[in-house]
Amino acid sequence: MSQRLKGKVALVTGASSGIGHASALLFAAEGAKVVLGARRAAELKDLACEIDARGGTAISLAGDVRDEAYAKALVALAVQRFGRLDVAFNNAGTQGEKGASTTVSAQGFADTLAVNLTGAFLGAKHQIAQMLKHGGGSVIFTSTFIGYSAAFPGVAAYAASKSGLIGLTQTLAAEFGPQGVRVNALLPGAVDTDMYREKYVTPESQAFITGLHALKRTGAPEEVARSALYLASDDSSFVTGTASLVDGGVSITRT
Repeated sequence: MSQRLKGKVALVTGASSGIGHASALLFAAEGAKVVLGARRAAELKDLACEIDARGGTAISLAGDVRDEAYAKALVALAVQRFGRLDVAFNNAGTQGEKGASTTVSAQGFADTLAVNLTGAFLGAKHQIAQMLKHGGGSVIFTSTFIGYSAAFPGVAAYAASKSGLIGLTQTLAAEFGPQGVRVNALLPGAVDTDMYREKYVTPESQAFITGLHALKRTGAPEEVARSALYLASDDSSFVTGTASLVDGGVSITRT
């Protein structure tokens, strides 16, 4: 590995599976000390052990990103154990309640926004406050191509929350750029995660989804992780406020 994150401390939410899990492994391999966050404590502990076994350094804390106290605790843990925070990948998310918009419950809509948008905001609020103490850092959000360039029926809450992340990205980038904090969003297409497999369980449904992509396949979590690494590292030192498509070309086939 090129050690692009050597000497940096990175926080990753949604780290127990999928994109977050792959990103945490890659960040650690590239030299970062990693703070792992997600709801599932056992999976986080296993990941921390895996990182340690590979020669990296990681610590975990389970909790719910909707809880502001948890957002504060993750940052406090980073500072307590490693002295600083340089990178925050706010990746935790949910598909939320699906169906025709006239049938989605108010609570289901609110719950989806609470995880995908408010949870990300609460994380960034405390992450940026810490980064400002030592000259800046990089904040990354996981949005989606659906929130940017292609509409799908039946996912109003998901689309609204992920679109909101793009607006949040741009606002925070403008607000804290002068102090050295860069803020960017990743917009994946379909990625082969547990969430994807739970939604598309038949070969027919999977074929339909892969057929929507220009590359005619789904992405791997590791592919999105490499884009997150770019935004986390100094390679992207002049990049902020972007909504970066990592979608296998699905956005161009849907427009």
